[in-house]
Amino acid sequence: MANTTSAKKATRKIARRTAVNKSRRSRVRNFVRKVEEALASGDKSAAETALRAAQPELMRAATKGVLHRNTASRKVSRLAQRVKSLDA
Repeated sequence: MANTTSAKKATRKIARRTAVNKSRRSRVRNFVRKVEEALASGDKSAAETALRAAQPELMRAATKGVLHRNTASRKVSRLAQRVKSLDA
C-alpha cells in the first residue's frame, strides 16, 4: 500500500490512465474485428469501409501511446493488403 501522499496520488493517476487505455485498446480491437469479419465473409466493399474506419482509430491509439507507431502502421498495412487481395 502507498504510504506517502504523492504515492497515493500516483496510484489514483495510474488507475485512471489504465482505464482510459483499456477502453481505447478495446475500441481499436472492435474496429479491427469488423475488418476481419468482413474479410472472412468475402465482402470487399464492407471490408474497405471497415478498414477506412479502423485506420484512424489505430493511428489515434498510436498517438495516444496505447500502441507503438510501428505496430499501428503494421496492422493497417497488413489489413490493407488482405483487403486488396480479395479481388485476386
